[in-house]
Amino acid sequence: MRKDITIVAEPRSSRGKNEARRLRAAGQAPAVLYGAGGDAVAVAVSPKEVNKILHSKTGYNTIFNLSVTGGENVPAMVVDWQNDPVKDNLLHVDLKRIDLTLRLKVKVPVHTSGEAKGVKLQGGLLELITREVEIECLPDDIPEQFILDVKELSIGENVRASQIPMTGSMKLLSPADAVVAHVVSLKAEEVAAVDATAAPAAAEPELAKTKGKKEEDAAAPADDKKKKK
Repeated sequence: MRKDITIVAEPRSSRGKNEARRLRAAGQAPAVLYGAGGDAVAVAVSPKEVNKILHSKTGYNTIFNLSVTGGENVPAMVVDWQNDPVKDNLLHVDLKRIDLTLRLKVKVPVHTSGEAKGVKLQGGLLELITREVEIECLPDDIPEQFILDVKELSIGENVRASQIPMTGSMKLLSPADAVVAHVVSLKAEEVAAVDATAAPAAAEPELAKTKGKKEEDAAAPADDKKKKK
């Protein structure tokens, strides 16, 4: 989805670990801009601005304007990034130029809406199986998300990827028969839970019986001694 956001990028004349460390110390992150028939360009961007995009509702599907100082101003997307495993700060970003006239492949989140009949009236459980689907479309047609109404689902019923409405230039690439969400019965789990709870209690009489037998056996020699006296 295209947003009215502009990120300024500074061109980099050198690469390597030392240059990357210097940039990070200065509050910048090394990045590379490529794609759409243009040359790969080494740049530096603000980690804060990139993280704003990654944590927005449209996330990595956000198309924004990248303005390279002294160079090009183009629509772009974040296609890959690397975070420090300990500090979680942004280490590197891959940016792709976007040709707004060409179709591209993206993965879009899927969410559900409403309380299913199978949950509300039958005591079942709604499970979301597929959390995102892949589509192909023009850049301006990328949706923020897909929302499927599941109110009519009963136990044993499901919704599939083919039921997601495709509008404009959208084309579904994920398998059409992929289950997105379904409602399942809880009876099997309930029986298993009851059995698991009952199992230790059933063993107690056996333990008591065994314990009583041991006490009787231990008392037997003492009784014999009394009789001998």
